Amino acid sequence: MPTDTTRTRRGRWPLARLLAPLLAALALLLLPGPGPGGGTADAASVCSGRPTKTYSFATGELRLYRTRHYACAVTVAKRPGAARPMTVSLQPRGGRPAVKSGRFGRQTGPVTVHALNRCVRAYGSVSGTSRSTGWILC
Repeated sequence: MPTDTTRTRRGRWPLARLLAPLLAALALLLLPGPGPGGGTADAASVCSGRPTKTYSFATGELRLYRTRHYACAVTVAKRPGAARPMTVSLQPRGGRPAVKSGRFGRQTGPVTVHALNRCVRAYGSVSGTSRSTGWILC
């Protein structure tokens, strides 16, 4: 003869069988996935904060981002492909520059510096062509 606990378990299984597919379908609708343009590399940024400035040059772009406390920079090649020399540098006023350089195919960075109430200057280069800024984001 079944006890009360086994009857209760048997009573819950039909409810779980109904709720599991519904919850799975709801999760698929609400969770972000690769939608139109969602699967591209340009869709997400590697720096936190809001995009502040973009400086274009012949072979790439120097992108700057800012939060309340930090500044972040990335150098992105206009034509991704084979690894080539790339550099990104970000310096807060009165501080040392944060530099990342090497051979990369698409982008170099991010570099982040603490820039609460401080100006920064940035430098980026791709294949020997570069762009630098004066003191900005003051």
